[in-house]
Amino acid sequence: MGLWSRVKGAFVGKGAEGEFHPGPYFTGDGWLPAGTPWNFWQMGQNPRPYSGASAMVEACIAAYSQTTAMCPGDHWRLKSDGGRERVTTSALARILRKPNDYQSISDFLLNLTRSLYADGNAYALAIRNDRFEIAEMHLMQSRSCSPRVAEDGSIFYALGGNEIIDSRLGALAAVPARDVMHVRLHTPRHPLKGETPLLAAALSEAMGNAALQQQIAFFSNQARPSIMLSTDQVLTATQAAELRARWNEQTRGEGAGGTPILTGGLKPVTVSTTAKDAEIAELLKKSDQDIALAYRVPLHILGLGGPVQGSTESLMQSWKASGLGFCLNHIEEAFGRMFGLRGVPEEYVEFDTDALMRSAFKDRIEALARGVQGGVFAPDEARAQMELPKVPGGYGEEPRVQQQDVPLSAWEKGQVAQPATPAPPAPPAPDEAEEPEDAERANPDAILRRLYDHRLH
Repeated sequence: MGLWSRVKGAFVGKGAEGEFHPGPYFTGDGWLPAGTPWNFWQMGQNPRPYSGASAMVEACIAAYSQTTAMCPGDHWRLKSDGGRERVTTSALARILRKPNDYQSISDFLLNLTRSLYADGNAYALAIRNDRFEIAEMHLMQSRSCSPRVAEDGSIFYALGGNEIIDSRLGALAAVPARDVMHVRLHTPRHPLKGETPLLAAALSEAMGNAALQQQIAFFSNQARPSIMLSTDQVLTATQAAELRARWNEQTRGEGAGGTPILTGGLKPVTVSTTAKDAEIAELLKKSDQDIALAYRVPLHILGLGGPVQGSTESLMQSWKASGLGFCLNHIEEAFGRMFGLRGVPEEYVEFDTDALMRSAFKDRIEALARGVQGGVFAPDEARAQMELPKVPGGYGEEPRVQQQDVPLSAWEKGQVAQPATPAPPAPPAPDEAEEPEDAERANPDAILRRLYDHRLH
């Protein structure tokens, strides 16, 4: 039995159709605990959302949504020479800078990714201008939206949940699929209805929540103190009440911090955490690890330890190779399909993950320096990534390599020119127009001879 079968069986029970299911009960909007009445909506009970009861789930969703919002997106197009160029005049490029008049692109991506991982679906309405270009995109509440399939197979969407769009356009009961960007995760039940990764970890979350609620109730009812007084003597109720009152006078209120004096064989006993409490803590920790595993978020990203990474770059690379890379690519493909791009490598959307390395200045400098030394980047290209101007005179426009870096075929064909030994420079020719005094001044022997002749005379 697969994971999905086990999880689904836990939610819908093992009874046949028409028989009683023990619960919990899975619905399209969440889940209901065991024992929920069939008319739960009349009893004022709503389905519990998958992400509404766990701090670990909130941490995983926030990690994806906030990280995606940090990565700026660009419209790229393939050039004839094999390189690529950034397109800045297209409708897509304008949307990636300003999706609408009340949201920034960071707000848009933050809430889109959050809706995607919290509910499994994210919807955005596209509004076109007179040239039929997409001029605005508006996020809708995923729980107020639903896809619909007509008899001829065409797809429409019922959208809602955005008060601004509701006031501007009214009810949107049948919006064509060409005007809706629908990003969805795994679709096990319906090809147009995604489901959150939390469904795979629902049992772990339910187990952790049940254990935590049980411990809260237990400690609330137990009201266990941090210290107790014990004695081998049998005390009456009056004596016990008197001793308790004297102890409280020295340890509570204005007398807090006093020094109690114990008599009559009384001994203080410290109440510590039992092994059962430690097992509960370990159980909750295991539940958090299962949730992080379902969302494919490294524990280091959430600040919970895990395997040690050598640097910030290696940590982010490991996450980009798994969960974060899929998240970014999934949203990129949704934008590309919405705007009719041809796809990689001809024309596509790409979110720049280099923005995640802003805090790792040393790693960025070392990577760019190696790229310039190896001829991958031109100096001006590396400087542009550090937001520095070009080298004056055009000396940084071309990639550079060292002189000894030549292909092996050049050695086989004898095409590598050996460096010639430079000839010694010729002595400068004497200037015929040079004055005699200048010639003597340039010759030390002539100066000494004149001094010797002067002494003789």
